[in-house]
Amino acid sequence: MIREFAEGDESTITRYLQAWSDGDSTARERLFELVYAQLSQMAANRLRGEKGGHTLETRDLVHEAFLRLVDQRRVRWQDRAHFFNISARIMRRILVDHARKTNSLKRGGDQVRVTSEEGAAVAVGGAPDLHRALEKLEAQDPVLAQVVLLRVFAGLTQEETAELLETSLRSQARSWRRAKAWLYAHMVEGTGDEL
Repeated sequence: MIREFAEGDESTITRYLQAWSDGDSTARERLFELVYAQLSQMAANRLRGEKGGHTLETRDLVHEAFLRLVDQRRVRWQDRAHFFNISARIMRRILVDHARKTNSLKRGGDQVRVTSEEGAAVAVGGAPDLHRALEKLEAQDPVLAQVVLLRVFAGLTQEETAELLETSLRSQARSWRRAKAWLYAHMVEGTGDEL
């Protein structure tokens, strides 16, 4: 989880990201060592929401995500929040691609559940449907889409999301409620796209 970083690791991550952006492959390798546990936790959290018998393992998802991160040559890495947001997006993309390849939509087994700490859960459509919904949400409100990415795909708690986005816990909770309501209205009820 994000809080497991030791004092100073945040600035170390940012330094490695900036060095990597400047072409330092050693910085990329050191960064991978530093964030591997956090990426593994993100992947494990995300895979927990997948149907049983999923053929991707945590390690596979982390390694595939990192390979795709390495291919992000045009990205000018800003800080750890930027890195983890991009990582969550890439993991989402990998799972969407995987769902399409395995044709899991026909079996209806790729439902995604959005669960709050209070236990309220919303089951939304499969990974490709959620991907399309997130694209629409991002066009309307990029911050809410980012909250969904971090909560659903990265598996972060409300506190960790607030910390990463540098917002208050109360503000993050409001954003999460709005995002869940939008997803529910868009994917379950099929109503309008307005926020």
